Amino acid sequence: MPIGMIKAQRPEVSNASGLIQLHIAVLLFGITALFSKILPLNALDITVLRCTVAFFVLGCIVKISRQALLLSQPKHYLIALGLGILVSLHWVTYFAAMQLSSVAIGMIAFFTYPVMTVLVEPLVNRTRLRFIDLLSGIAVLTGVFMLIPEPNFDNDVTLGIAVGVLSAALFTARNLLHKKYFSQYSGPQAMFYQTLVAVIILSPFLEVELTSITLDIWLTIAILGVFFTAAPHALFASSLRQLSAKTASLVSCLQPFYGTVLAFLLLNEQVNLNTIIGGLIILLTAIFETQQNHKKNKA
Repeated sequence: MPIGMIKAQRPEVSNASGLIQLHIAVLLFGITALFSKILPLNALDITVLRCTVAFFVLGCIVKISRQALLLSQPKHYLIALGLGILVSLHWVTYFAAMQLSSVAIGMIAFFTYPVMTVLVEPLVNRTRLRFIDLLSGIAVLTGVFMLIPEPNFDNDVTLGIAVGVLSAALFTARNLLHKKYFSQYSGPQAMFYQTLVAVIILSPFLEVELTSITLDIWLTIAILGVFFTAAPHALFASSLRQLSAKTASLVSCLQPFYGTVLAFLLLNEQVNLNTIIGGLIILLTAIFETQQNHKKNKA
């Protein structure tokens, strides 16, 4: 095969790899939400402990893969600090939203972030907002609102929705800044620093006494830290090197669908017809956006 043809295929192969990484990460993220109910700890304690485990695992992955732990430029440490602060606050508010309400409602509120990304990314990258992207964002927003029951502003459900939206804003900012200023590093390298920052800034606020945690809880935290923190976040960060933050956000709309179904099956959280319809809207929009991105890169 001519060298020119091999080179021409590389962007498509890279894009396909990014999509595979992204879809696996989204499935693992959907399962992650269940730990907000499984673990008898508050949102901040869960975040600190899971990040502690993930930090060591990611460090081992970086060393085993013979990547450098040190960043290439001094200013990148400041960027890593900013990204770590954003992602740590996102994690705390993410779990808090589900603990205040339910897995389904907390995840749905958080998934206003794809709409935020679609609208904000063109401003960050100084590109034009495509009409089809705006329609995709509106479709996702419609699906999200169909999943949310009638709000009562005097209960924790409404507060959970508000915290979930705040988590969405933090995650949007983190993704866009990571794509613009930190995408030259691999997923494990990037998340190694972000989990480290999370542990450092949140540890002073830890409420649980470590000696009071049972072996079963430690095992659950280890599973959360390794398989549902280090792995999916490294995959997600790696996918951002090949895909736009907008595409990653819209494909990630599978997450509340997974989370809602798993919460129903494992935690007996009930779903209604609106939840099913809204989930399908989100799922179909994510699939459509994935296909659009694939066609654009293939062309």
